[in-house]
Amino acid sequence: MHHDINTPLTDDIVVNLRAGDTVYITGTIYTARDAAHKRIYGLIMEGKTLPFDLRNQTIYYVGPCPAKPGHVIGSAGPTTSGRMDAYAPKLIELGLKGMIGKGLRSPDVISAIKTYKSVYLGATGGAGALLAKSIVKEEVIAFPELGAEAVRKLEVVKFPAIVIIDCFGNNLYETGRKSFAGI
Repeated sequence: MHHDINTPLTDDIVVNLRAGDTVYITGTIYTARDAAHKRIYGLIMEGKTLPFDLRNQTIYYVGPCPAKPGHVIGSAGPTTSGRMDAYAPKLIELGLKGMIGKGLRSPDVISAIKTYKSVYLGATGGAGALLAKSIVKEEVIAFPELGAEAVRKLEVVKFPAIVIIDCFGNNLYETGRKSFAGI
């Protein structure tokens, strides 16, 4: 199924998404990779203010390339999501509704997705230049010293993704393999 969704995400949006659905996201999303996640997690553990309110937000696991003249952002392809798995359950518990990346997620992340009604979306690896065309604005909002891994606020229009793990725990990486194998 195809969904045009707007951020911030809500339970009403998330519960209607199923593993395998195509989504086109419009609105604000944030970027954070492993170095930024480690810092955000540290702030949480210290009881300090976060660079943005996690509630109902979506984080894209990306470290974009510098923008060429006349472009908002450079190539912006997803990074491997598993590197954020040590931090993601806590962020989900605090209200993070969506994550965009590539690759498998740990059982702890999947459990948090189900418990707190979140969703894991996949973006196509190797298609960073095409994905960047959906990004209409970007602003570094935290940890600029991390360079490409700084936290950015992005405005996106019809950013394409596929629901990999829905809030019920259905996992496209599992069902897709079974379907392909004829099981």
